[in-house]
Amino acid sequence: MNVLVLLGSLRPESTNRQLANAALAHLPESARAHVSTLPAGLPFYDESLDTDERRPALVDAFRAEVAAADAIIVVTPEYNGSVSGVVKNALDWASRPRGAAPIAGTPALVLAASGSPRGAQWAREAAVRVLQIAGAAPLAETLGVASSYAAFGAGDALLDPAVDEQLAAVIGQLLDAARTPAAA
Repeated sequence: MNVLVLLGSLRPESTNRQLANAALAHLPESARAHVSTLPAGLPFYDESLDTDERRPALVDAFRAEVAAADAIIVVTPEYNGSVSGVVKNALDWASRPRGAAPIAGTPALVLAASGSPRGAQWAREAAVRVLQIAGAAPLAETLGVASSYAAFGAGDALLDPAVDEQLAAVIGQLLDAARTPAAA
């Protein structure tokens, strides 16, 4: 099982990075997983760049990374009621070319951490919508960590056992979806 994490926060100390690490801790030892570093360097999506002659090598590397994933975990902060620009731009690149997009049919889980009590609800809803339109297969269930500045302890572990159990459960759902062949 190859799990790719698309992290929408660039800050090393962000609570969304902590949430990504907490999610990775719930994967079985047999899974290969990593947080992609490529989205931070992607140019803004521009169709005129998306040609064999002009497409940056970084885009091809990112698309290969997405294509190799059996499942994707999107972890995004909420900026102005939506996903981060890093996540949106990465999903735009992964959604093309239409009809042969590397993200097509890939099971995806949306997670978000926020200092607010709503757990980045709008960002999670927006991310699911973008993933659906991009052709991925997002889980209906998402997980938001509210009041995130007080939610993590040592080693990026979630302090609330109930939230940690929810995280383990949605990770399990993602893995089940990745193991189940898509309906033809």
